[in-house]
Amino acid sequence: MKKIFVIGLSKFGYYLASELCARGFEVVGIDKNEDRVQEIKEKVSQAIVANATDMKTLRAVGVENADLAIVCIGTSQSDSILTTYNLVELGVKKIIARALNETHGKILEKIGVVELIFPEKDLAVLWARKLKNPDMLEYIPFAENYTIVEFSPRKEFIGKSLREINLINEFGVQIIAIKDVLTDQLTIVPKGNYLLKDSDVLILLGEKKQIDAITQV
Repeated sequence: MKKIFVIGLSKFGYYLASELCARGFEVVGIDKNEDRVQEIKEKVSQAIVANATDMKTLRAVGVENADLAIVCIGTSQSDSILTTYNLVELGVKKIIARALNETHGKILEKIGVVELIFPEKDLAVLWARKLKNPDMLEYIPFAENYTIVEFSPRKEFIGKSLREINLINEFGVQIIAIKDVLTDQLTIVPKGNYLLKDSDVLILLGEKKQIDAITQV
């Protein structure tokens, strides 16, 4: 089980920490605002009132033992930058941070953040994709120019085998798994003779342009 520190428990940090804990991670929430800590304490593994801009404080709460630290401070760029710097200095293995703008993001990257979160921008992109491609249920960035999506099969696919719909040759998209939403059964790397049902969800891997092509057919 990964131990994740979520630093900054305003709305974004609150929901992120709560969801991560619900998904089975050990989550430690940190905020200097006591009311925010009290609000989340029943939804995470541990909630601590602490000022993350102070390196001694971070060391005292054991942040060095984190598998991942997520900086969700959303009101002060200086606090975010200083907190991130402290985490790097303390040797935290992986750091993800919320960026308030592009400049803030570039500074965080130079310090040592491995991944940036732009909540409003990321959410807008996700909804734009969903509105354009209503059959796409979930979008996950995978690698540069590649993505993994959950895709509800089109009506003309139902009852056909994977060999018949031939997505790899028609669109260059690989079916890496199929999930039956009724039984919750997951079939990893399904065979060509698998017959699609209306309760199936396809998990696809491909280049973004190829994914867009299949979801717009």
